[in-house]
Amino acid sequence: MRRAYEERGAGPPVLLLHAGVCADWFATLTAEPALAGAYRLIRCHRPGYGDSDRMAGPVTVARMADQCRDLLCHLGAERAHVVGHSSSAVIALQLALDHPEVVRSLALLETAVLDVPSGPFAGEALRAYTEGNHAAAVDTWMRGVCGPDYRKAFEAVLPGAIDRAVADADTFFGQELPAVRAWSFGPAEARSLTQPVLLVLGERSADVSPAFAERHALLRDWLPHAEAFELPGANHLMHLQNPRGLAERLAAFFTRH
Repeated sequence: MRRAYEERGAGPPVLLLHAGVCADWFATLTAEPALAGAYRLIRCHRPGYGDSDRMAGPVTVARMADQCRDLLCHLGAERAHVVGHSSSAVIALQLALDHPEVVRSLALLETAVLDVPSGPFAGEALRAYTEGNHAAAVDTWMRGVCGPDYRKAFEAVLPGAIDRAVADADTFFGQELPAVRAWSFGPAEARSLTQPVLLVLGERSADVSPAFAERHALLRDWLPHAEAFELPGANHLMHLQNPRGLAERLAAFFTRH
């Protein structure tokens, strides 16, 4: 199976796992000096996104985590700091549970813990997808998680990314979202984690939905020793809105661990 990835820099490895919908969420972050000068940054297109082939058969979060482990092994990155965003933070958590030997630390950016429902937009997006209107499904989803001006942010930083997301809609709505909905994680699983954890919340995410702060609080309760950080001037589009602030906070966290 073809796996698309890029590596930049040298030093301790950092695996950047993009969120659902858009394959290039992390493209801006790899150029930030705080990370680019000190770490081996590994940015991949997860299966079914961008230039990577889709996985065949039923997809689970555990299978997606296995794919991440396989990529790290393929690259000879024995232990990596793992950064996950939204649905990929779920994958990062599962990777740490199933393959703790490859995870040095976890940075979880607005984890999609569906114990706190996303909101009515999710059902609307799924209906559009099942009706075959992939562009409407992506637009509805992105408005629900990133706010009405999301497209301006993408076009300013990652032009063409939303068109590519529409092409990848089958992966997100047909495979990834059902897998995340079926995923189980709670206090017992949280207690078994041994890696340092950083929980990141966008300062402006509450302007879009209360779910982000509620999920953040839930994870802080389950992971009482985790570090919490609120990224100024950003919502779920944090990599696009404040990449420097995010990169500097991640680098400080990695340095301590």
